[in-house]
This record gives sequence, structure tokens and C-alpha cells, in this order.
Amino acid sequence: MPLNSCHPDAPHIKLKAPDWYVSALMLDRALDAILRRLKKLDREHDIPYLAGYSQDGKTIYIDRHLPKSFTFRGRTVEVDRFLILHEEVEKTLIDQLGLHYLHAHQIATRAEEAAVNAERITWKAYDRFMQKYVKSIGDEHLVKVPADLDLKPYRDYHDYDLMQRMAQHIDRTPGTSAKLRNELKEYAAAFREQHRLEQRHAAAGKPSAKAAAASGNGGKRAATKTPAKKVVAARTPASPGKPRPSTT
Repeated sequence: MPLNSCHPDAPHIKLKAPDWYVSALMLDRALDAILRRLKKLDREHDIPYLAGYSQDGKTIYIDRHLPKSFTFRGRTVEVDRFLILHEEVEKTLIDQLGLHYLHAHQIATRAEEAAVNAERITWKAYDRFMQKYVKSIGDEHLVKVPADLDLKPYRDYHDYDLMQRMAQHIDRTPGTSAKLRNELKEYAAAFREQHRLEQRHAAAGKPSAKAAAASGNGGKRAATKTPAKKVVAARTPASPGKPRPSTT
């Protein structure tokens, strides 16, 4: 559990309102509860759009080059807890409720934004920091991708080029299971079919699925995050991290 948790053992500030009221302190306690349930945090790999999770959800990945903190108005702000919140919420909504990645990402982004604001940090400053370290398809540092990284976010976001590059890397990584290799093949086949459909749409003057997703600001931490994150994108406000298209 990150050392910067506010209540690692017990609450030390008494709430001045009922537990069910909107409260920055109660949100902080809720975030600590999520962090205590984290099985494993990995900061040893290259993760597109800053953060992700393993297929079984037991490991949260944060890009190895992302600093653990930044300075905001003289304060040192540690960022892992916010990224963990986003990834845990997103993964749970996808696996337990069957939500589409882009929908789960939007909800997770709002939770992340609320947690950031509760710490009296502006989303603009937080997102600006995140965007400096986002890795995309052309990044030469994207060379150490974990073999069990869940690729569903990149698939659902229709980030084909990035997906293919990661798939090629993972396929060459020792320890990649037969199940994952088969899944990668299925993804590749789905991508080829999607490309054919997009070419037909382009010929007919219709917007592609990727363009529609980008215009909907659903990306992982992308540009202002649109798709800001995780893709991580688009938060509205923008999302840091996976694409975070503008915010993984």
C-alpha cells in the first residue's frame, strides 16, 4: 500500500457531516480502502498511456519512467494513488458489470478527477504533468511491455497501430501463455476486419470507429485527454494517462 495513504490504520479526523454526504475526507478514506486491496503494483515496465492492469486484475502497472510525484504550489504530490484508483475502478466496471472500455474509462476518470480535486490539486496541473510522460506508438521507449497486460482498452479504443506493436512485443516475450497468444491472434484478425470496414466507410464518406471514438473524447490519457486516458482520455475534463486522449 502506498505510504502516502491518509488513513493506513484508522481515521484520525472526525467527519463534520454524515458519512453519506459529499466529503473530500470520506473520498480520501474510500481511496485508501481501494489501495489496501491492491494485490501488486508494478513500476518496472513500459505502459502506453501511463497505466494499465494485468488480465486477471491482480497487478496495476504504472509506466517505469513516470515520476512518482510532482510539485504543485510548493507541495509534493504523489501520483500513484490516483492512477491506481482509475485503473481499479475501470477494470472492475469492465469485468464485473461488462461495461465497454470507453464507458468504464469515463467513470474511472471522473473518480480520478474527484480524488485529485479533493487533495486541493487542480486537474489542469495534474494532467499537464501526466501528458509529459505519455508513451504512444512512435515512442522509442516503448520496449518493455508486460506479457500479461490487458489489451482490451487498446482494442476497444481502436488504437490499431499501438495494439499491433504491443502484440508483437508481447508475443516475443518469454512467459507469454498460449491463451494470450491465441487472444492476440484473435485481436489481429478483428483489427484486419475493422480496417476493411473503415476503408469502406471512408469510401462512402462515413466517419470511422476510431474517429468517432476520438471525437467522443473516450481515449486513454490522451491529449487533453481526449481521448484523454486509460483512452485514457478524455476526461471532461481531460484525462491523464491512457490516451489519455485528452488522458493509462
